[in-house]
Amino acid sequence: MSYSDFTMDMLKKKFDLKFIYDRQLFPIIPKHEISSELKSFLSKYKPLALAIDTEKARSEYIIAPILGELKINHSNSVSLFSGIEFNVDKEDGLNGRCDYIISKSDDQYYLTYPIIVMVEAKNDNIKKGIPQCIAEMVAAQKYNLQNNNPEESVYGCISTGTNWKFLKIQNRELYIDTDEYYIDSPDKIMGILIKICIGECEHTI
Repeated sequence: MSYSDFTMDMLKKKFDLKFIYDRQLFPIIPKHEISSELKSFLSKYKPLALAIDTEKARSEYIIAPILGELKINHSNSVSLFSGIEFNVDKEDGLNGRCDYIISKSDDQYYLTYPIIVMVEAKNDNIKKGIPQCIAEMVAAQKYNLQNNNPEESVYGCISTGTNWKFLKIQNRELYIDTDEYYIDSPDKIMGILIKICIGECEHTI
């Protein structure tokens, strides 16, 4: 069993999670102006990603450039990992490969403190990606506690490239944001990512 095998019912029962569906995680969105280079890249390659319309194309031409800019602009605060094995507890099924992990650490050669796990939605279906994302969030929370990192909050994100949906787990409470965010407003997406990564480096949200 691995992250992608979980269902919502399995997650709720196995990890005693309380699901909260009626909460805006980011009622005030801190917009952040993206670079002219990223604007140009997205303007040029987003149509290609949508024309190819595969998970790989959307990841390479939309998701990765946004996360890459986050890392480059905040290299002293975060590290970015793509497609790595994240095996935390095989007995509980918390093992497998993660599409992306953002860590609250500047160590780019070793994962130390995951704060965001991200799943590319299969067949452009955000809803179907939620259970896998939650399983990875549970694993990240457990990993942090095992490594004596005091903050228990971990965020997740499911993205088709064009649509982005955020989640948060704190203790046993799992929040699924009521809103989705769209690539037509990349400043909002970047603002949320920075609030999670940099804001929580200074204080707990």
